[in-house]
Amino acid sequence: MSVLAANSQILYRDIYQRDQQQQLWNNGSCLLLQKNCGYFGSVWRHRKWNKNTARRDWRVEALWPDLSRPSTVEMEPINDCEQLDQILLRAQELSQPILIDWMAAWCRKCIYLKPKLEKLAAEYDNKIKFYYVDVNKVPQGLVKRGNISKMPTIQVWKDGEMKEELIGGHKAWLVIEEVRQMIQKFV
Repeated sequence: MSVLAANSQILYRDIYQRDQQQQLWNNGSCLLLQKNCGYFGSVWRHRKWNKNTARRDWRVEALWPDLSRPSTVEMEPINDCEQLDQILLRAQELSQPILIDWMAAWCRKCIYLKPKLEKLAAEYDNKIKFYYVDVNKVPQGLVKRGNISKMPTIQVWKDGEMKEELIGGHKAWLVIEEVRQMIQKFV
């Protein structure tokens, strides 16, 4: 049996370092290797070639990501109050919540959080729509309407009004977990 791998040295090294099962990850796809033991010639170990070392027969399975769904969904910008009104009206007609990330281009935490929110948007692709507002590029009336004082602020809106808010001044992975819990309440 032959195995195709991006780098045969990695495959060789990992096969002889682990005993029962090995997974190799590359860009979201996984190569799963499972072992059966036997005996064969020489193996490089401890900087020498050893003889009579256990041979490993490997069963290879490929686990590929689901390409029918996107891995990220780009968040749409909101630029003024009229656009926000249209988005809220459309969401109300569909009885669907929306998430708005209030951010600024100069805010480091906002910049780190946005790609993670776009990955989260892919998980909830048909259930909730994700938007962002750059507070420095929109009229201040829109910022006041969102009642924004700190950034990043993430809000869930449903039925034309803001239902829940999270001010994300801590670690991005914690914020994402809190956002996920917030979304679950309204989806």
